[in-house]
Amino acid sequence: MKPFGRLTDTMPVEPVAPQRLPQAATPFEDSVMARLRGKIMAQIESGVVAEMAPDVLRGELEPLIHSIADRERVQLSARDQAKLAQELTDDMVGFGPLEPLLRDDAISDIMVNGPDTVFIEVRGKLQKSNVRFRNAEHVATVAQKMVATIGRRVDESSPICDARLVDGSRVNVIFPPLALDGPCISIRKFSAHKLDFAGMVLNGSMLSTVARLLEIAARCRLNILISGGTGSGKTSLLNALSHTISADERIVTIEDAAELQLRQPHVVRLETRVANLEGRGEINQRALLRNALRMRPDRIIIGEVRGAEAFDMLQAMNTGHDGSISTVHANSARDATSRIENMVLMATGSLPARVVRTQIANAVDLIIQIERMRDGVRRIGQISDICGLEGDVISMNDVALFEFEREDAAGRIIGRYRTAMARPSFSTKLAYFGLEDAWMDALVSLKR
Repeated sequence: MKPFGRLTDTMPVEPVAPQRLPQAATPFEDSVMARLRGKIMAQIESGVVAEMAPDVLRGELEPLIHSIADRERVQLSARDQAKLAQELTDDMVGFGPLEPLLRDDAISDIMVNGPDTVFIEVRGKLQKSNVRFRNAEHVATVAQKMVATIGRRVDESSPICDARLVDGSRVNVIFPPLALDGPCISIRKFSAHKLDFAGMVLNGSMLSTVARLLEIAARCRLNILISGGTGSGKTSLLNALSHTISADERIVTIEDAAELQLRQPHVVRLETRVANLEGRGEINQRALLRNALRMRPDRIIIGEVRGAEAFDMLQAMNTGHDGSISTVHANSARDATSRIENMVLMATGSLPARVVRTQIANAVDLIIQIERMRDGVRRIGQISDICGLEGDVISMNDVALFEFEREDAAGRIIGRYRTAMARPSFSTKLAYFGLEDAWMDALVSLKR
């Protein structure tokens, strides 16, 4: 049975001259196509369409488009009909003009700045896409459809929203009046390929010896903080680290928008909740972290620490939850400790700075700095051992530090890792797991 209202011969037809669309016109830019689109949409039963598979819907749309185009005296080639059918399908059961970008595995980020301005990131480089929306209202409709998938809302009264798509892609939406030029959408796409250390070595993010060091660190249940800027690959690195966790450990993850891809069988995933229309019901990361401590976790993984939960994270790391991992926005390992300190001070207000630094030095074993360099490659730039407190300063030792050497003919950065053969502050943990010799062997290989 057809899902659309039946076209009858008694429908009035306006006498219009045959119209051939100009070669440069697109369905969204040409007024004739806009009118044709409206006629097609009027024949669609939305309740039935919502339950149809995209391929089936597209197959049903093509003959309907052909029939209405003939009736409206609009000359469409078979290619134009197929293109319009795909666009209508994307609008009805997908996310409109963004669907082709979401299907493209080479694209890692999508940024909608306005109806006519859509940027994408491909292999670490930003470029402008030829994707267009009809108008600002079309952008708003797609944005609202995205956040609605997890029961959230965005409009002028609640103009900021974080969400995730069904495939795990992370979405941020900001509406007017905060966004002056119209609704903006930022999408960090979920990778269908679960990147592990071998994959990161293959794509140039790290050397195999650096991967070996990080694998040992995770297996020895070191408390690890991953630091980096926006889009530097912090979550991908966290996922890679998590792959080394034993299958018999109970892991609790805490995120604002769930995107971690843990393979272990015993994982409890927690996600924050925003306030409702009355401003009630918000559950933040700090509340989830406090609850997680009552859930008998072996490890706690926080997708990103960004506020008062930093204090509770340090408490957890200092009270028997070894092997905890989190990420933080910072430009260097040293900056990461300062960020955590500031977050704790904002959360407590009464603790002396020295006490906070002591907690950081006692809780965090290793800071891994990852960055997206100017050639578009995300690399491990620094691995730092938190040695302790010297006076009022947190003492750190660089286990590995990436140093730029040159640029090859293709513009790719070439460098080497500088390392010190110092005994790490967590050598007791290495010895306990029988991996102290393996750690030193990896350092020797890295120094060569």
